Amino acid sequence: QVQLVESGGGLVQAGGSLRLSCAASGLSFSRYTMGWFRQAPGKEREFVAAISKSDGTTIYADSVKSRFTISRDNAKNTVFLQMNTLNPEDTAVYLCAADAGPYSMYRASTSQYYDHWGQGTQVTVSS
Repeated sequence: QVQLVESGGGLVQAGGSLRLSCAASGLSFSRYTMGWFRQAPGKEREFVAAISKSDGTTIYADSVKSRFTISRDNAKNTVFLQMNTLNPEDTAVYLCAADAGPYSMYRASTSQYYDHWGQGTQVTVSS
């Protein structure tokens, strides 16, 4: 079956960096748009970043643009999220997700289109 397993979360001070990884199995990884979402306590799940299946087109939420970078390694079935200049507002559970449908900016940033989800990894940024 499909499994998405996130890792790399933790506690970091404001201004610090973390690199999240999401290892995928049970699917043809290169055929999926991969996304990162996050959910803070008491808040809705929100889009963070996504990368297309074909040419590696990326899209970011305005709140993380220029600070976060999404990338993928199709040979290792892994998607990454490099997070720099973290601030307390970035504290959340970060989840990766996979979408088999055709890529578009709207679809890639909308959680209901994603077919598979990981369990998430906690990121806590202290002030």
